Order: sequence, then structure tokens, then C-alpha cells
Amino acid sequence: MTATNTTAKLTPHLRLRGVVLFGLAYMAPLIVLGTYGIVADNTSGTVPTAYLLATVAMLFTAASYGRMASVYPVAGSAYTYVRKSIDSRVGFLVGWAVLLDYFFLPMVIWLIGAAYMSAEFPAVPSWVWVLAFIVLTTVLNVLGIRVAVTANFLLMAFQLLVILFFVILSLRQVGAGGHSLFSTIPFYHNGSSFSGISAGAALAAYAFLGFDAVTTLTEETFEPRKTIPRAILLTALLGGVLFVILSYATQLVHPGSTFHDTSSAAFEIATDIGGDFFAAVFLAGLMVAQFASGIAAQAGASRLMFAMGRDGVLPKRLFAYLQPKFETPVFGIVLIGLVGLGALALDVTTSTSFINFGAFTAFTFVNISVIALWLRERGSVLRNLVFPVIGAAVDIWLLVHLDGVAVTLGLIWLALGVCYLAYLTRGFRRPPPEVSFEE
Repeated sequence: MTATNTTAKLTPHLRLRGVVLFGLAYMAPLIVLGTYGIVADNTSGTVPTAYLLATVAMLFTAASYGRMASVYPVAGSAYTYVRKSIDSRVGFLVGWAVLLDYFFLPMVIWLIGAAYMSAEFPAVPSWVWVLAFIVLTTVLNVLGIRVAVTANFLLMAFQLLVILFFVILSLRQVGAGGHSLFSTIPFYHNGSSFSGISAGAALAAYAFLGFDAVTTLTEETFEPRKTIPRAILLTALLGGVLFVILSYATQLVHPGSTFHDTSSAAFEIATDIGGDFFAAVFLAGLMVAQFASGIAAQAGASRLMFAMGRDGVLPKRLFAYLQPKFETPVFGIVLIGLVGLGALALDVTTSTSFINFGAFTAFTFVNISVIALWLRERGSVLRNLVFPVIGAAVDIWLLVHLDGVAVTLGLIWLALGVCYLAYLTRGFRRPPPEVSFEE
């Protein structure tokens, strides 16, 4: 059906800097250290290579997201791009897969934060930290995207300072030990393997779940056809550079992958390079990073559900509702906060792989969407065919290198999506509901 004037629509508030900031906050560069021990264990101590590989892979996919965002400047991200360029049913299933990513990512972020806080303050129950993170981020997101972006600007500034000091202290300790600051060992050594690095890259790609999230802010951005594609590439590139530099310095100061606890490995390294004081500062920075990322993740997920609710794919009365005063999709925001309570029953490794299944599925189909668009409209072969083919191939490659349990859970999630789609379409006899709205 066609939208009327009463169709819910988000209001533009953001420009390029705000959108890039949102993406970087979502990616939370310092979170690289939050999962550092896990990636180091998978790669046998070649974490920078995993992030370098993930960066190259994500840049190809980021180019495809930028292309689709310029053609379809509306909220909904991969869900919208696939349903408009390929098929509404495929679009629904991609949106369903993305929900796995967006819906549970805030939970993973809060889980990482709670794990570090519990390690430092064992007397405080983990559920207290989880609940505190959920309540604070939910309130900020309900108050509106401008409030969230302002908060993220302050949080990112502190986070970048912590990263700077972490790198400086790491390199100082390496130099003081008489070792070279330039070495290939953090990238590859006799004990590393391509399969291990591939598995690490699949986990490392978790850190990039932010460049695609900026597309969910399309309707809240001025000149989205120009701003969003630029923001996507800048977010992926800047994030990748930070990830590689930070992981290189960390791997250089702590060669190998042996830690007392892989879940809080970076805290151990921070104590080694800067003593208890810097360890406390680092912990504060990590909490700031996960808090900023949690704000952005919850905002992005609620915008995706808003788009699906407006289309009638999710219950419209609930998910397409905007709170009148703050113009925010309050039901989706609160629901994601409630889902975050599941952090109490999961571990970081499984939950990270779990959400990456949805991310790689979406990334693959966005690349395919660009190819489908090229088949209809032609244009640059390099940008609209070669790049997305490479992007799709790499995304599929990373997908199959995920944890086996995560792939199984992801396939079960997709099977549930097929069942729900069959219900919505009366046994696939009708197309999924869709609303046409002004862009």
C-alpha cells in the first residue's frame, strides 16, 4: 500500500561528522582489546593480521553499502536494499538475519562490559553491571538521537585518549626492552596458520559492525544520498586503521596468546605496561567504549525494527510507533534492553560468533544487491561488479570460518524466519507486506 501523511517518518538531525561518530562509537575501537585475548588465541598470536584481513574485506563490502545507500536513502539498511533490488521475500530473510546481529549485539557489548567490571570488582554481582548498562543506554536512546550523539562525542574523545596512551606505553616498554618497534612477527610467525588467522578474522569482523549501522540513520541525516556513502567508507577505513595499529602495539608488547584469562587479557596487559593506575584508567576507557557502542547498537537496532514495523513485517502498531516528544522508536529500544538480560546466560566467544552469522549473511546479500542493480542499470564494472563479487566471496569465506555452534544457531534462526515468512505470506502465495514511502 502507499504511505499517507500519517506514515511514521524520522526527522533529519545529523551531518557527516555526526554519522561517522555514530559509526565509530558503534564499532568502539577500544573494544578490540575487549576481545583481544579470544582473537589472539584463535590466531596463535597474530591479531594484527586478522584485523588487516577483516579491514580489507569490509572495505569492499562498505563500498557496496555506500552504493546502495545512495540509491535507496531510507532506514532499513540491508533489509531495504535487498528487498528493493532483488526480491521482497529474500529481503525479509536478510532482514531477519540482520535482526540476529542488531538484536543481540547490544547484549554482547553489555556482556563484555560486565565481564571486565566483575573481574575488577568481584564482590558486585555481574547482573548489577548488566542492568546498569541496559538502563542507562535505554534512557539515552529514548531521549533521542541528538542526545545519544552528544554523549557519544564525549565518550569517543575519552576512548581515543586511552587508546593513544595504551599504544605509547606499549611501544615504550618494547623499546625499553631493547626490541625493535618494527617487526613482522605480530603479523606472521612459524606457529601461525592461515586457517587460524581466517578464524580470527571472522571474529575480528565483529569490530566492524558499525559501518553498516550508519545506514539505519539515513532518514535522520541531511543529504543522505551524499552523506551516508561517505560516512560508510570513512567509518570502515578509520576503524580499520585504529584496529590494526592498536592490535599491533598490543601484540608487540605481549607476543603469543597465553593469558591468565583470555576474556580479560587486555586488562592484564594494561597492568603490565602501566601499573595499577593505568589499568584502572584502561578499565574506565573500556567501559566508556562499551557504553558508547551500546548506545549506538541499540539505536541502530531500533531503527531497523522501525523500518520493518513500518512495512508491516513486524507488528506495525508497536514497532512503527514513534514517541511524540522525542521522535524515537521507543518500543524497539526498550525491547532490545530487555533482550540484553540474556547476557547473564551466555559467554563472549559464542555470542560474538552468533551475531557475526547475521552480519556476514547481510554483507553477502548487500554485495549481491549491487550486482543485481548493475545487471539492470549497468555503470562502472569495477565498482558495481568486480568489487561486490570480491566482497561477497570474502564474506562467505569468513562466514564458513565461524564457530560451528554459531553457524548451527544461525541456521536455526533462519529456519524460524522461513516459518514466519510462510505465515505472513499465506504459504508463500503472497508477497511480504510493504509500504511505499517518500524518500
